[in-house]
Amino acid sequence: MADVVHPATPGAIAIGASAGAVQALLKILPALPADYARPVLIVVHVPPARSNALVALYQGRCRIAVKEAEDKEPAVGGTVYFAPADYHLLVEADGSLALSSDEPLNHSRPAIDILLETAADAYGPALTGIVLTGANQDGANGLRAVGLAGGTAIVENPRAAQSATMPAAALQACPKAHVMTLDDITSYLLSLA
Repeated sequence: MADVVHPATPGAIAIGASAGAVQALLKILPALPADYARPVLIVVHVPPARSNALVALYQGRCRIAVKEAEDKEPAVGGTVYFAPADYHLLVEADGSLALSSDEPLNHSRPAIDILLETAADAYGPALTGIVLTGANQDGANGLRAVGLAGGTAIVENPRAAQSATMPAAALQACPKAHVMTLDDITSYLLSLA
């Protein structure tokens, strides 16, 4: 973890997860302080017809504010933004959030690739992109975009992930990504504070 570069300016954290996401995020999000300097943008694959219970689940366990992202709202530090069910979450050039009901990507809406690619365009080297546990390929192209934009690309160690497919695909697409356990990811995010 010593060779991970710390961005010089506050940027954002963008996280994608699927199968096993709830448990993985329960290791990371409760550790973040209420005054965390960066916005944390998260896409978790949730069924489109179901209301997103993730916000309620994490609000009671986190010091940092947790909410569902709203269209055209600015992304501010000290807040975790979850993509709403059945909407892609994008980051505009000015750092504000956007929601889209465009076609699913990788059979998913919200799609991790869309969040990571648009966040990479908006934040460049000040973005930390993280792909956690999951059972498909979503996030691989997005993490490559994070790396190409000069951001910090992190993959949950596939051998330790509840579902290795997604982090393994992301690592194949972005071989220079830092491979970390959930504890290491949490420590790195805290070091950015």
